[in-house]
Amino acid sequence: MESVARAVERLGELADSAAVSRLAAAFSAAGHELALVGGSVRDAFLNRDLTDLDFTTSARPDDILALVTPISDVQWDVGRDFGTIAARINGLTVEITTYRADAYDGETRKPIVQFGDTLEDDLVRRDFTVNAMALRLPERQLVDPWGGLDDLLARRISTPGAPEVSFGDDPLRMLRAARFTSQLGFTVADDTVRAMAELAPRLEIVSVERISDELSKLLRTDDPVPGIRLLVDTGIAQLVLPEIPALRLEVDEHAHHKDVYEHSLTVLRQAIDLEKSRGHSVDLVLRLAALLHDIGKPSTRRIEGGGVVTFHHHDVVGAKLAAKRLKALRFDNDTVASVARLIELHLRFFGYTDGAWTDSAVRRYVRDAGDQLERLHILTRADVTTRNRRKADRLGFAYDDLEERIAAIAEAEGIAAVRPDLDGEQIMAILGLAPGREVGDAYRFLLDLRLDEGPLGPDEAEARLRAWWSSR
Repeated sequence: MESVARAVERLGELADSAAVSRLAAAFSAAGHELALVGGSVRDAFLNRDLTDLDFTTSARPDDILALVTPISDVQWDVGRDFGTIAARINGLTVEITTYRADAYDGETRKPIVQFGDTLEDDLVRRDFTVNAMALRLPERQLVDPWGGLDDLLARRISTPGAPEVSFGDDPLRMLRAARFTSQLGFTVADDTVRAMAELAPRLEIVSVERISDELSKLLRTDDPVPGIRLLVDTGIAQLVLPEIPALRLEVDEHAHHKDVYEHSLTVLRQAIDLEKSRGHSVDLVLRLAALLHDIGKPSTRRIEGGGVVTFHHHDVVGAKLAAKRLKALRFDNDTVASVARLIELHLRFFGYTDGAWTDSAVRRYVRDAGDQLERLHILTRADVTTRNRRKADRLGFAYDDLEERIAAIAEAEGIAAVRPDLDGEQIMAILGLAPGREVGDAYRFLLDLRLDEGPLGPDEAEARLRAWWSSR
């Protein structure tokens, strides 16, 4: 964490910026209080970029709009009912919200909006102490009534006031606690963890979309694993993503096998490392597939002779379970389909080391992966978590070889888009067919030829098509 002195200096530089100083001067001249609040104050102490600038004020929404209009290029009042006015000042977008003193009815997580009168009352309603600090402007006075700075220095997540009250009011904060654990690298205070475990059932009042959004934000952090562990340990994962705690399969002295839960978390971390090293941006689809790739194991677990544990067809079963869960969480159809396909294919490579694949097998691997090929490369490599260095090296070298073969065949044949040598229109013209099932059969015949033998050329493809059609 950056020193307190440097953080104060960064906040001072921000206060001196043209946009913020104009804003502070306008509110001060009108007799209204103004303070920078929340994440930007926190991030100044964490040496993080100060991007989202949120302000809170004693002014009511109409007054805010009147004050920012003369000094801004554009204004937005879409949050007026909640006391929020946004504006762009000197190229900087800011949001200013009237002090709030919200109340909750206990039936939903949506508060009854009530405007407040003091900065301190506004801060107490915020989710965590590290987000409940403010910088008064133009005075540059740090306001920290709930010990947020102490928690920052201790790298701790806790709530202003009793966590039972905070999570009871807005249960989504429990998922945010998990996200901040991963995003900031902090630990959660013991009393806050106990409250999460006790109040986990309150999440039933939170919409599926908000839960899905928080899970996605957690997975997009640099290291989602601490947050996932917290959700599992508090029982929250059992309610929102039960397939993950189910991975903690019993391991006994007669049936030794890899700890599937720990393996899955390791695969997730390794996938993120590969995502970065191969030059990709944050990929939610890949991370979901890495976390969920083995969720078919609990239902397919069998103990064979000699105490050998097997998970036959867990790839196919896991793909179906993942699709069902992601649909329930309201993920979009493309994400659901992509994650399910990756899980279904994640074991395909492991036959590569059993014997040399033909070029046909390589083409089919590419064809089946389709536009998920790069993600499948990463997931398959990440799935190697053995501590046996020789075995890990052997698998790594084998996958290097497979990628090199894919590249070589792609350069020679254009394998990236495997299609028959003749399209549907040409097939219908050659065979005198109308659109229908027989055209599809012919297309698949030619596609199999393409996969088995590579490009044939239109003349050879037509001859083979006519011979196949005559033999039917």
